[in-house]
Amino acid sequence: MTTLEYNTERPHLHIPEYGRYIQKMIEKAVLLEDRDERNRTARSIVAVMGNLFPHLRDVPDFQHKLWDQLFIMSGFQLDVDSPYEKPTPSTLHKHPDRLEYPQHRLKYRFYGNIILRLINTCVKWEKGDLREALEYSIANHMKKCFLTWNKEAVDDSVVFEHLYELSKGRIDLRKRKEDLWDSQALIRTKMNLTRRSIPQQNQNQPHQQHQQNKKVFTNKFNKKNNNGRI
Repeated sequence: MTTLEYNTERPHLHIPEYGRYIQKMIEKAVLLEDRDERNRTARSIVAVMGNLFPHLRDVPDFQHKLWDQLFIMSGFQLDVDSPYEKPTPSTLHKHPDRLEYPQHRLKYRFYGNIILRLINTCVKWEKGDLREALEYSIANHMKKCFLTWNKEAVDDSVVFEHLYELSKGRIDLRKRKEDLWDSQALIRTKMNLTRRSIPQQNQNQPHQQHQQNKKVFTNKFNKKNNNGRI
């Protein structure tokens, strides 16, 4: 009497895409005592593995991947002469290096990192009219960012104080008499830019689409009646 063999009772497949027959071929190659015979068997198995996925032959290092998968499916027990460096369990389960994210712990987060970069660039410039213009541009942009976080009116003195603090005293506009842009004007400018970024839909588009669909249906109905007329 033949007993059924269920997959749940069979050994675990390391790479199920190749199937159990490839797994059994590799297990048999591991048990071969003659090294030359093992090498010939390993090369044959790699050739069969490559034929199973012919569309991947143009992938760079395709042969290298096949040999690595051969050692993985053997549980790293197959001792053959590989044309590539043999993988090890440590390299297979090696964790990637921790990705370092830029950490800018801003005291006033609503300004963003770009403001800090602008300030660091501005302080490197020589003092003059061009730097003054950049300082006031930065202050106006800071005020606009502040209004995003605080919808109420923002006092210029608060922005100047924050700019002095973020620049570590290298940009001081607190004693200047020139005012920044009006808060309401900044809000209106931002709203207009937002509206321009949204494409305006044609108000008559639903009606035109309905008329087009109605015309197509009428033509099909008339054609059907004319074809069935005696």
